Amino acid sequence: MVYEWLDDSLRPEYDLSRLKGGVRGKYYRQAAAGTNLMLIEPELAEVFHDAESVNRALRLLVDTAEAAAGPARRRHGAPGKRKRTG
Repeated sequence: MVYEWLDDSLRPEYDLSRLKGGVRGKYYRQAAAGTNLMLIEPELAEVFHDAESVNRALRLLVDTAEAAAGPARRRHGAPGKRKRTG
C-alpha cells in the first residue's frame, strides 16, 4: 500500500542546527517492554481495518479451537480480558 499523502521530507520550520544531543534508542527498551506489536500481511490488512476487528476475530478463533478441543484445553488468561457472548 502506497500512501500518496506521505511526504518523507522535513518541514522548513525545523532547524536541524538546534537538534543536538539526541540519543538513538534512548527509550527503546521501555517502549518494547510495553508493546505487543504484530504485523499482518497486506491482504489481511484490507479485511481487518483496526486492532479491534483483529482481536475480535482472534478471540472467535480461540473460542472455536477451545470448543473443538474440549474442556481439557482451557487456557488461563487475564481476568476481564475476554468478553464471552452467547
